[in-house]
Amino acid sequence: MTHHDAVVVGSGPNGLVAANHLLDAGWSVLVLEAQPEIGGAVRSARDVHPDFVHDTFSSFYPLGAASPALQSLDLESHGLRWSHAPAVLGHPLADGEWALLHRDREVTAHLMELQHPGDGDAWLALCQQWDRIGDQVVQSLLAPFPPVRAGLGALRRLRSVGGLAFVQEMLTPVADVARLRFGGEAPRVLLAGNAGHADIPLTSPGSGLMGVLMSMLGQTVGFPVPEGGAGMLTQALARRITSLGGEILCDREVTRIEVDGSRAVAVRTGDGERFGVRRAVIADVSATALFGRLLAPDDVPTRVARGMRSFQLDPGTVKVDWALSGEVPWGRAPSYAPGTVHLGGSVEQMSLAFHQVSSQTVPAAPFLLSGQMTTSDPTRSPSGTESFWAYSHVPQQVRTDAGDGTITGRWDTAECERYADRMQQQLEELAPGFGDRVLERRVLGPHELEARDANLVGGALGGGTAQLHQQLVLRPVPGLGRAETGVGGLYLGSASAHPGGGVHGAPGRNAARAALLHHRVRWPRDRRRA
Repeated sequence: MTHHDAVVVGSGPNGLVAANHLLDAGWSVLVLEAQPEIGGAVRSARDVHPDFVHDTFSSFYPLGAASPALQSLDLESHGLRWSHAPAVLGHPLADGEWALLHRDREVTAHLMELQHPGDGDAWLALCQQWDRIGDQVVQSLLAPFPPVRAGLGALRRLRSVGGLAFVQEMLTPVADVARLRFGGEAPRVLLAGNAGHADIPLTSPGSGLMGVLMSMLGQTVGFPVPEGGAGMLTQALARRITSLGGEILCDREVTRIEVDGSRAVAVRTGDGERFGVRRAVIADVSATALFGRLLAPDDVPTRVARGMRSFQLDPGTVKVDWALSGEVPWGRAPSYAPGTVHLGGSVEQMSLAFHQVSSQTVPAAPFLLSGQMTTSDPTRSPSGTESFWAYSHVPQQVRTDAGDGTITGRWDTAECERYADRMQQQLEELAPGFGDRVLERRVLGPHELEARDANLVGGALGGGTAQLHQQLVLRPVPGLGRAETGVGGLYLGSASAHPGGGVHGAPGRNAARAALLHHRVRWPRDRRRA
């Protein structure tokens, strides 16, 4: 049996970030990954068409570009290169116009002003307000709870952005924030669509913060993609790990975390290997897997076991990848080609789709989040073609289908293909002739997504709902809110932990910081061990 200071279970971005931070502190670290390759939900391949790079899961990383957890690692020195589309985000409107978010806020405002006088100035006012407090908000959201330093920084700046009125607005449903701030449709659908990156209904508290956060990140850091494919991000993290002496083993599914004296002491893999742990286990796995499978029932603290009974997943997902022989034939081309495209009609239509998902109904006209990847990074496919994808959220449990009634929630191959047809029909209506340009199509339903990454339970991308009742000190269960699990030396470092989903590495860094802090407290006379 081998021993390491720390074993990281899972090689998604959070696990790799945790490993890097522990290695920086001088610990010996082993990363164990169940899949044949690293990356979790940040991977890419040529498995749709040999001439096209497709991201298997996630693609755009505004939170990664803004996250201290990733920025502090200097991944550019390990081969990471960021690429940007001409425009950050587009949303085609019913009249053929586009709502566009450009990295240059003046361009964004000018386009809004042309569509509705007064909206340009209102957009710039929102940007200026964010300039005064946004960096502290981002740091507060990504820091361990409670975010003392960043929280104090935000409090000091709060008066300059309107005081409690600003707090109230961020807690207001995004549909209302957009309606009160803007008169035209473009800024409204941009804010609402960006709120739709999480699973918070557009009419629910907290969606306002998500919509403003993502929109303002688009203005400050853009929605960058790793040049060459999403996997280049996790490959850079892995290269940094091995350069520091860390070890990564794939095809090693962890099946048990051993606990002795209320402390994690080893992990076991499915092939019978046992890896001893001197200091910490970082679990980059779903909360359901950690507390429901990897720990023996008697090792799960009573309050955690009780809290997990009400743990709520976020919705499932159907993702479709297309290799296109040409650019997407939008009915009217936007003035700047966006990397990310939202397809969902008006705010009211998007709100209906989100309501249907939250009420266990398969949407008839789902909100689609899509990516023009060759537009964002020309290395993804041959010149003149497009590596394209779209995904849609679906209920974890299906009660009814608001469409043609043929979707039951089995999500077998036939159902996934029928739902993909529904998605493609929406594209065809906005981009006539889209289907004629399809060289290959691949559909990944909830079961396929989970098979490729066990953390995506039922196709859930966020490690658990992002709604307010399961955030901060309530994530993943009431009373935690940090990486600690109630088991000594065991830390939850996945999206199921605070601050939740998104490719930013914060749960991994928070888990590593907690492990380092607890080790220093446990061994105060021997700081060299940390």
